[in-house]
Amino acid sequence: MMVRILYTSGFVRQYDELPDSIKEDVRERIELLRADPRTPTLRTHKLKGSLEGKWSCRVNYRYRIVFCYDAKDTVALLGIGTHDIYQ
Repeated sequence: MMVRILYTSGFVRQYDELPDSIKEDVRERIELLRADPRTPTLRTHKLKGSLEGKWSCRVNYRYRIVFCYDAKDTVALLGIGTHDIYQ
């Protein structure tokens, strides 16, 4: 099941500030997310607290992508960064 990816302005702004080496990893993860948001490599999980209703997936040990399901087959990317984006 391929999902459609929407990029919010906040995500794009945060992405633009990332080091180039991380940007490549992010692009690879977005392609995995597009192919199947539940692929085990992404370690996708629901968030709690102030981010309840949103999801997170892993880029690498340090970086995460926060997203939400805009529709059954559409994911909106909300933020990218270290664990600080959860606050």
